[in-house]
Amino acid sequence: MAAAPTVRFDPLPPTPAALFWRRVAATPERPALREKRRGLWRAIAWRDYGAKARRVAHSLAALGLARGDVSSVLSENRPEWLFCDLGAQSIGVIGNGIYTTSSASQVAYILKDSRSRIVFVENEEQLDKILTVRDACPDLRHAVVFETEGLRGFSDPMVMTFAEFLERGAAHEAAHPRFVEDEVARTKPDEIAILIYTSGTTGPPKAAMIRHANVAGQIGRAHVMTPLVDGDRTLSFLPLCHVAERMSAVFNPLILGNTVHFAESADTLLEDMRAVQPDALFAPPRTWEKMHALVTLAIADGTPLQKRAYAWAIRLGRRVEEARDRGAVPGTLTRLMRAATSSLVLGNLRRFLGLGRIRFGMTGAAPVAPEIIAWFRALGIDLREAYGLTESCGLATVNPLGRNRVGTVGPPPPGIEIGLAETGEILIRGDNVFAGYLAKPDETAAAIDAQGWLHTGDVGALDPDGYLRITDRLKDVMITAGGKNVTPSEIENQLKASAYIADAVVIGDKRPFLSALIMIDLENVARFAQDRRVPFTNYASLCAAEAVQDLIRREIEAVNAKLARVETIKKFRLIDVLLTPEDEELTPTMKLKRKVVAQKYAALIEGMYASGG
Repeated sequence: MAAAPTVRFDPLPPTPAALFWRRVAATPERPALREKRRGLWRAIAWRDYGAKARRVAHSLAALGLARGDVSSVLSENRPEWLFCDLGAQSIGVIGNGIYTTSSASQVAYILKDSRSRIVFVENEEQLDKILTVRDACPDLRHAVVFETEGLRGFSDPMVMTFAEFLERGAAHEAAHPRFVEDEVARTKPDEIAILIYTSGTTGPPKAAMIRHANVAGQIGRAHVMTPLVDGDRTLSFLPLCHVAERMSAVFNPLILGNTVHFAESADTLLEDMRAVQPDALFAPPRTWEKMHALVTLAIADGTPLQKRAYAWAIRLGRRVEEARDRGAVPGTLTRLMRAATSSLVLGNLRRFLGLGRIRFGMTGAAPVAPEIIAWFRALGIDLREAYGLTESCGLATVNPLGRNRVGTVGPPPPGIEIGLAETGEILIRGDNVFAGYLAKPDETAAAIDAQGWLHTGDVGALDPDGYLRITDRLKDVMITAGGKNVTPSEIENQLKASAYIADAVVIGDKRPFLSALIMIDLENVARFAQDRRVPFTNYASLCAAEAVQDLIRREIEAVNAKLARVETIKKFRLIDVLLTPEDEELTPTMKLKRKVVAQKYAALIEGMYASGG
């Protein structure tokens, strides 16, 4: 089937909502979204997407919400999330998301802090959180439930189903047929479009206020940063509360025209990827690390012939990619062998991962080991590292297609400037810089200086071509007792490249040597133990098993072999509690909070530095 012609919007509308309605009018019959329900994929055309968003807008108005009010969504990714988000923005209502992994008290904090008037929840489980904390949320008036299973016979004046909510807007739509168009036209680019709550690695989450102009500016750069076209397939599985997924699944498709597929659940992600075979994949380092581990462990169980073929194909792939990085052209025989191994050996692995037709991959949101990127490139996948923050409305730099420099996060695209302070702190300036933190003027003033530079808190360096290399968080750079500067994230990245290590925190500030707290990858370590008949009854006993301790020690020693002596890990301990996002040690995006971990496991840390620890 021939690809659909790509639609261009020139000039670009000044707000994402205006672009959304232009897209609906331009390609009404093309598939905008696909969702998987009970094993079957269902397409939603742009026309239907628009009809649902329009009715959401009218229903919000019928319930009394007006420009500047806040509407929150507490749900996993699904089409209704997008209907509610763009329906709200179409009439000047501010969209906000809440992680489904949030506790009831965390939900209450965000609803109260944002002054949300309405919250859309996925199911009974999420509704229970709202009912538990609603007395602490004085602005909250309505709760709307997407899935009604388990709620038969339930009645509460505050609660309605999504179908009932949509019905509320019917009369309003009939009486005001031009309401949405008029409100879209009234929206000024400098008004707030969405709130994105920071992950709170250093304290309570703050609401970053993102303007319509911030989003529109990033949409205008989408063809450069994420070159997709009408009809391309992408998969949405990261939380829509995160700015990167919001841009990828909600906003960028408005200009790119790609079809967004919603994974059925986290448990079916690999199955869904194999079914969708996306043209591009946007994922944090942990997702790419898990895919690398999946292949590594599968090959370890393969036949001797499979192992030799894989090793040769990857080695050849590395050689070709390294030659291209130097500007050299591989010889004819090398290119032919690369094409053959890519098709016959590596092609099967790409399809196994659900990446059989992928043109490029992108990673960001956390540091990634260069080894991971180099491996995927050898596999035949152009994995590009990017850099951005919530406060920069997503990407601020990205490695360009065909000019990928491993170890960097690329240069800024047109319209964004990158600078460095005297301390080496990375500064960002452009139309992507957020408006500030909601009701936090002091924190806003500390983040954006008088010249409009956003202070990121990250340390980096620029090469002569403007490619940015991230060194560490400014506050995380450690000075050992011997006076040596150490950047823990670089070491942690290499540790996390192991199939058996999910996360790590390196300790060493003002200490005689470096140590580490390790969070094991439960699935892979449990499989390792079962294959070797290592007895364990629970997570703690698995961590305590001598064979597991030896396994992690070997993984650390392999990393140490690639580090300078001052950077090597001398001792380690395993965190023997299975952590979830509900635990204070983790952010909703499963990042370890360095400060909280250091405080909570202080005794474990001190034990490593005690005599004979």
